[in-house]
Amino acid sequence: MTKQAVISKRKTGNPWIYRWSRPLMAGIAAIGAVVTAYLTITKLTGSSTACPVNGCNIVLSSPYATVFGLPLALFGFLAYVGMMGLAVAPLLVKSSREAILSETATRRRSTDDPLEAWTGLLLFVGATAMLVFSGYLMYLLAFKIQTVCVYCVGSAIMSTSLFVLSILGRKWDGIGQLLSTGVIVGMVVLVGTLAVYAPIDNPAIAERQAQRAEGNLGSPITTTSGESELALAEHLTQIGAVVYEAYWCPHCFKQKQLFGKEAVSRLNSIECAEGGKDAQPGLCQAEGVQGYPTWKINGQALPSGAKTLQELAAISGYQGPSNFQNPVPADL
Repeated sequence: MTKQAVISKRKTGNPWIYRWSRPLMAGIAAIGAVVTAYLTITKLTGSSTACPVNGCNIVLSSPYATVFGLPLALFGFLAYVGMMGLAVAPLLVKSSREAILSETATRRRSTDDPLEAWTGLLLFVGATAMLVFSGYLMYLLAFKIQTVCVYCVGSAIMSTSLFVLSILGRKWDGIGQLLSTGVIVGMVVLVGTLAVYAPIDNPAIAERQAQRAEGNLGSPITTTSGESELALAEHLTQIGAVVYEAYWCPHCFKQKQLFGKEAVSRLNSIECAEGGKDAQPGLCQAEGVQGYPTWKINGQALPSGAKTLQELAAISGYQGPSNFQNPVPADL
């Protein structure tokens, strides 16, 4: 190589991959954003996807395609848009600089530019997260849903491409920081992904989460209601009787066990504890409720605590059948 060629090469600056990695990443992210935007709209409108195989619609209608009540594709769209922004930010800043500075003043190594360095690290973090998540989705595709989705495979390829370009697209000061950052990000994303999808694979977890979302109901009632229990519950409701209770209260549970599952649903009950289903702690406080359960019958509040059905029948003036079938606990 001649001396002139060497000088010319030095003037050229960084290797071509350094100069073109960001435009390439921006282009890939733009394609990903368009595709995921289309899938988001398709999911929200309930339409069918334009796909050569039916697997795309199967995946889009599966429970794995929804996260926190929103389409998974929406989160993919936001990720691609974020990657696109990180990729083009230094290029836009550099263009504005070159408009007012000489070419000599702006020609420097990418690692000398703080914006280039920080966005480069964030691109690597984002690409690593997308790669790990895409890998898990490929696992779901192969072993759980067991179908082929062109869009999913395409997104995995784009995520892999972004990951490779984020590593090769700039000069790194040390491999140690890169490796440790990648491992930490990958572990966090994997653990988070497993936690998000755990309810789908474990119905018991899903049931507990749904209960927390709707409000705690307390222990499930195991007894059934006979004719007398149902008649007494209807009588109490008709005369305006109210029972104030808390989902965590053991005495409230005993009271419900005496009525049975079917009769309890007919009672006019007020949940007083924060976190309970349809809780009204303010109302309970206004009524002066200090213990649970507290019955208010004919405008009169009874001392707190579970009552036998015979007691409730006598206090409320109930005249119906009284052959109550559920055994009374020994401590009542």
